[in-house]
Amino acid sequence: MIERRPLWPRIKPFLTVFDGALALIIFLIVSVGLVTLYSAGIDFPGRVEDQLRNILIAFVVMWIAATIPPQTLMRFAVPIYSFGIALLIAVAMFGLIKKGARRWINLGIVIQPSEIMKIAMPLMLAWFFQKREGMLRWTEFLMAAILLVIPVALIARQPDLGTALLVLAAGFYVIFLAGLSWKVIAGLFITVAASLPILWTFLHDYQRQRVMMLIDPTSDPLGKGFHIIQSTIAVGSGGLFGKGWLKGTQAHLEFIPERTTDFIFAVYSEEFGLVGNLVLLTLYLLLIGRGLVIAANAPTVFTRLLAGAITMIFFTYAFVNMGMVSGILPVVGVPLPFMSYGGTALVTLGLGAGILMSIQRHRTLVQS
Repeated sequence: MIERRPLWPRIKPFLTVFDGALALIIFLIVSVGLVTLYSAGIDFPGRVEDQLRNILIAFVVMWIAATIPPQTLMRFAVPIYSFGIALLIAVAMFGLIKKGARRWINLGIVIQPSEIMKIAMPLMLAWFFQKREGMLRWTEFLMAAILLVIPVALIARQPDLGTALLVLAAGFYVIFLAGLSWKVIAGLFITVAASLPILWTFLHDYQRQRVMMLIDPTSDPLGKGFHIIQSTIAVGSGGLFGKGWLKGTQAHLEFIPERTTDFIFAVYSEEFGLVGNLVLLTLYLLLIGRGLVIAANAPTVFTRLLAGAITMIFFTYAFVNMGMVSGILPVVGVPLPFMSYGGTALVTLGLGAGILMSIQRHRTLVQS
């Protein structure tokens, strides 16, 4: 007679890899995202099933990343960064062109190398500052800036300004946390502000139009301003408690473009209202707060900078997406973390969460 062993003792070793608090918060956000996606994608058969597959892949990636010691991640920082730069150069030379942008390359499967840099950039800079611990001068910060500017320039050239800004933010967070002077930050801010008229001339026409639509979307209500106008109507019409699940008129009457991806927050706001938004904001604040706690308790310069940068990447994703949907930021292709439909971004975010869990897990193992 075959003896049946309880299922939980066999599953438990796999689950203990996860940081309980962080995994629970992500699970709740993912659950809210699936509920919203079901409503937003009711006219797109298969979206929920595809997203469940994406979530499964993201959680597998998260689990694998959580099992890898930070010391191993540190050893792979330079190769991953170098590989990412090589792919970006390859994209510039013979990448695939879709919708007027050269962002993809076919390596048997079609990939978007700029997504790699969202994690490779903070990995590389955290490694760089770890190797120079205790001897930071202005030359080190200059070298770090050069390491950051190279991929940002390659990505912006594709053109993909949204991803370029995310990679720039990821790298800047590491440099800032490494001890960049507030005087230097103020000087950079003043320099950028003074250079805006010059930078404006380097923007593509569609990028200028996005900025102009932020200022006055009613100047082209059926064209370039349509996204902002309809999303802000959806957010405002939700009121205090929302119209109810599956009852959002803006979404179901197809007034909201990209409602399963970049503008899923508009669907959520219309159906769940201000109260729902406060719940979602609380979840994101808990996610960011847990990440910052992990960063504060990290034992080395590398893990502290890496955890802090990844956490602030989560913040940047959420802030930029909600800001553009609410009409306070220009429309850029930034998904809402763990909610928007899509595979690449979800896997990247899952990888980042797994690295946070690895930093926390191995700190605990060392202390015990």
